[in-house]
Order: sequence, then structure tokens, then C-alpha cells
Amino acid sequence: MSPKNTRLAGRTALVTGSTGGLGAAFATALAEHGAFVVVSGRNKARGRAVLERIASTGAAEAAFVAADLGEGASEVRRLADEATTAAGGRIDVLVNNAAMLLMPTPTAEVPEHLVADAFAVNVTAPFLLTGIIAPPMAKRGYGSIVNIGSINGLIGMGGSALYSATKATIHSLTKSWADEYGPRGVRVNTVAPGPSLTERNAEIAAHLAPLLARIPSRRASTLSEVAAAVVFLASDDASGINGATLSVDGGWSAV
Repeated sequence: MSPKNTRLAGRTALVTGSTGGLGAAFATALAEHGAFVVVSGRNKARGRAVLERIASTGAAEAAFVAADLGEGASEVRRLADEATTAAGGRIDVLVNNAAMLLMPTPTAEVPEHLVADAFAVNVTAPFLLTGIIAPPMAKRGYGSIVNIGSINGLIGMGGSALYSATKATIHSLTKSWADEYGPRGVRVNTVAPGPSLTERNAEIAAHLAPLLARIPSRRASTLSEVAAAVVFLASDDASGINGATLSVDGGWSAV
């Protein structure tokens, strides 16, 4: 079957951390809009499930490449190489989504190894992956990189210093990369979600309830709402947007 939408027809995309949650929603939405999507994550069974989900929608074809981005530079390079091959020799859209999610913890109680692990997955991996994939995009004169940040990178949130630091770094990298690659046709933007309706967040609903009460919308965002922002920034509809952060948080970061 052919995709119902052709917004991204003929484009290829790699979505890291896309075997579940928001990442799976991003991969599915990009495929539904015509892109050939490379799904990536650590769990092969979950990866195959996302491919089946994409196929069931009648979307464009997709492939899966297993990768653990906490394993360092060689694993990042392997992912880039295998994803590029699976996508027919080029990546047009990179969604840096993979991240280590952390429960709120007082700074003094965060173990040192967790600091290193969080930065390895949330910062070092997308830094290295972008350094591999963006130059070929720039050489072709086209590309879109969508970094997944967080409301935690925009506002102060007690107990979330480590996670917030990694996401604030992603927001900063977006601006630097927009300036570095923008003159050669590569746009780099951030989508910064607030609380969203993932399975993980459903498990900590009691913890999230007081936070949701502070949001103007008074609710968490749906996965499709966040995915729509990613599709928009990945597409030519956002051709004039570079270095921006698009918040999908019900207005939380604005008030």
C-alpha cells in the first residue's frame, strides 16, 4: 500500500530510540507521510513490532537497525553506516530522540556513574551521530535534523538537574549546528515536549498529576501531537525555520 500522505515522499529518515514511546510515534508518523524510515533501538523484538505497526498503516517501507547508543563511538558509527545502507545510501532526516530517562532525584543522591551514562546517551551519542550524518547532508545541499529536547531543558525543575542538563545541552547544540550547517542547506531544530502520554508516564501518573495541574492545557500532550511537530520540522513546510525550539507542552514553558 502507498502512504496516505506524501509530505515526505522520496525522503529517508533515521529515528534513534524509536522502538517505543515517542520515538515509535515519530517513526510511524514520518512513514505515514511518505518517508522511508530506519527504526533504531536496543530491543530487536520491539523494533520488529514498530515495523509491523508502520506496515499496518499502509505507510512507506521501513527498516530496523539495532543499536545501543550508550556503547560509544564505534556503535554510533555502525548505526550510521547500517542505517545509511538500509535507506539506500543517504539519510535526509535525522531525529535524535534516543535518551536515558531519569526519575527525579536530589543532586546529592545521583551516583557518579549515572552522570557519565546519561551524558553518553543523551549528549555524546547525538553529537557523534550528527557529526557523521550532517556532512553528507550538507554536501548534497539538503537535510533536516530534529533534536528531541525537553521542557526540562527550558525551565528549572528541582530534582531533575542531571536530565535537565543533558537536554539544555541538546538545545544549545541545535543553535550551534543550525549556524554550522545552515549555510549548506541543512536545517537543525528542536522539539521540546512536556509531559506526554507514553506508557512510562502512565506508570508514574501520580507523580505527574501535580505537574499537569500547572500546565495551561491541564493535560499531557498526546504522542500524535508531539509527532506532528517532528514531521513539520522535518518537512519542507518548515523550510524557513532553523535553530528553533518548538515546545509541545500545553503552554507550560510560556507561562
